[in-house]
Amino acid sequence: MAAPQHHNAPSVPQKPQRHVAAGGSARRARRTAAAPTTPGSAEQTQAEAVAGQNARLDQARGNLLAADGANSYQMSRQLLESLPQGTNATLDKALLQAPGVSQDSAASGELHVRNEHANLQYRINGVMLPDGVGAFGQIIDTGIVGSMALITGALPAQYGLRTAGVLDIQTKADAFNNSGSIGVYGGSHGTFTTSVDYGGTIGQTQYYVSGRYFGSDVGIENPTPAYNAIHDRTDQEKGFAYVSTAIDPTSRLTYIGGVSNGNYQIPNNPGQPPAFTAFGISNFDSALLNERQQEFNQFNVVAYQKSADGLDYQIAYFNRYSQLHFTPDPVGDLVFNGVASDVYRQSTINGIQEDTSYKLGFAHTLKFGFSVSAERSLVNNGSTVLPLDDAGNPVDAPLSLFDSSTNTGYMFSSYIADEWKITNQLTLNAGLRFDQMWQYVDANQLSPRISLTWKPSDGTTFHAGYARNFTPPEQVLAAPTNLALVQNTTAQPAVTANDPVLPERSHVFDVGVTQKVYAIPGLEVGMDAYYKIATDLLDDGQFGAAYVLTAFNYAKGINEGVELTATYNHDNLHLYGNVAVARQVATNVVSNQYLFDPDELAYIANNYVYTDHAQALTASVGGWYQWHNTKFSASLIYGSGLRDGFANTGTVPPYTQVNVGVSHDFNIVAPNKPTTVRFDIVNLFDSVYQIRDGSGIGVFAPQYGPRHGFYAGITQKF
Repeated sequence: MAAPQHHNAPSVPQKPQRHVAAGGSARRARRTAAAPTTPGSAEQTQAEAVAGQNARLDQARGNLLAADGANSYQMSRQLLESLPQGTNATLDKALLQAPGVSQDSAASGELHVRNEHANLQYRINGVMLPDGVGAFGQIIDTGIVGSMALITGALPAQYGLRTAGVLDIQTKADAFNNSGSIGVYGGSHGTFTTSVDYGGTIGQTQYYVSGRYFGSDVGIENPTPAYNAIHDRTDQEKGFAYVSTAIDPTSRLTYIGGVSNGNYQIPNNPGQPPAFTAFGISNFDSALLNERQQEFNQFNVVAYQKSADGLDYQIAYFNRYSQLHFTPDPVGDLVFNGVASDVYRQSTINGIQEDTSYKLGFAHTLKFGFSVSAERSLVNNGSTVLPLDDAGNPVDAPLSLFDSSTNTGYMFSSYIADEWKITNQLTLNAGLRFDQMWQYVDANQLSPRISLTWKPSDGTTFHAGYARNFTPPEQVLAAPTNLALVQNTTAQPAVTANDPVLPERSHVFDVGVTQKVYAIPGLEVGMDAYYKIATDLLDDGQFGAAYVLTAFNYAKGINEGVELTATYNHDNLHLYGNVAVARQVATNVVSNQYLFDPDELAYIANNYVYTDHAQALTASVGGWYQWHNTKFSASLIYGSGLRDGFANTGTVPPYTQVNVGVSHDFNIVAPNKPTTVRFDIVNLFDSVYQIRDGSGIGVFAPQYGPRHGFYAGITQKF
């Protein structure tokens, strides 16, 4: 199915749910990945053999990590290319078309899955990417994605740590036919991007490289409703490399690497009243502030995979380096906020992940594995503040303070599970997972997982599951703050409690069904309901001018919701629609209490409040129509509004954003090397809406959705 597919993930080893190619089938991967230049040549035969072997290993890897009994919403390469803006759009914008995914500002993490803050796991070809330190950097370029699945619900035992959802990305499988593409794209708001990629096959080795530059005058959401933002330029570069070598007919060695570098101006909100006098200045124009942020990320994965005689396994070494530096306006921030903080965060993670699957006859498949990692983190905060006199009034005598926290933390996880095919229609998956963290806090948990998948007839799939989850905080977000440094200064908090950030522990229940509607060929519908009870619910917020997040815990949390999905595919018409109704509430802040005002902290201690990222109703609708070499596409997102006001008791107004696009392939160079020209309109009706209004828990400034923009581009395959 070319449009997004909403599957429960039954464990059928010979038919994995994971897509290994753009259209979702291993057979198509074998057709497209081996397209040669000379039909019938030895080069063609060799390339086809290598492509076929890699397709089989892709399928085995899909079986190895199949999300048995969970929700799996598939998004093919064709879908990503068919959305307005195509692969020029960032990955988070494409994910807004999945069920239960709501939009947020860059400062708050771009998006939320099932109303969770962060807690989203990214995997590339089965290997989990460790957390970075960035607030809004997008390390993965949409152009490298062959297919991806958003896995939610009661996850099987092989998935842990980040459990709100797993974004399982499979790299392009049809990119190794000694060809490539180059493209340019741009338009409104000073937007310009250029990209190039190339892939080929040499002997037993497949390779693919890509690079992209992106620049725009709206790098972060505008804090005002104006069409043009003030001081909001961004320049970003990304690179990606993939190399896979067949060692023998049953094994391969793969390298995956990526790098991203982004520089951002922090947008200004004019007309803000100064609150302090610093360096003799008491009247500062907020439109002239000069705050900046730089983010750098790099990851590397080396994986060995073996598949033979019912035994499949993959062992991978992974590494990630991440760096963030927020530079304040040294005078302006002090005048408006009473503190100007220069924030630097750095993290280096190295680890090993191993996954094994072994078939014990027809009925049972045993799965087990482990991961171990070490992280070295550094968090520096150099602040300029004003001292307070005996009466508590600020004195214009700025002084500098420096707070630093370094830590080497470790994570260990292991799991074992049995996939029991009770009948041809009924599969039970049961497992145990153990997680141990040694960070600022040491903790562990043994987590049972169990799910049932029932397929009473072709086209009907039921699933139900339970998962006990253990979610550690990101180490850099949990770094302690030395409050003694800021006593008797304008950075002194009203609350002095500063308990350490704890891991979250939760119970998740999930049940769902998908059904093909045979009365309407091409139509598939689905429903999924979930309920989560959490202890020490993790949350993050921006509690100052720096665009960085700080973690804290609620003592108790409840997250519940229902998602409805539908896809329709008939000839050249592809449509999809998703609606999610959700609710997340929590009570009693039990860590980093100093981040809150006393009145708000007291209210939350005695009441369940909505989390700031809780949205009651989220929807997405879209599709495309292919007419000869021309493709027409449209997408829509709707949100009932995120929370705002004192203790999140209010809601910003609802919004709708519509995007449209058209593309056409010209056969100028050669029939199989099209020249693609596209034109897109973002926010067709120029709907002016707020994502945030500057109030609410952990919300520092207002942010507006994108104003309408007109974009055009051309891509040439070679």
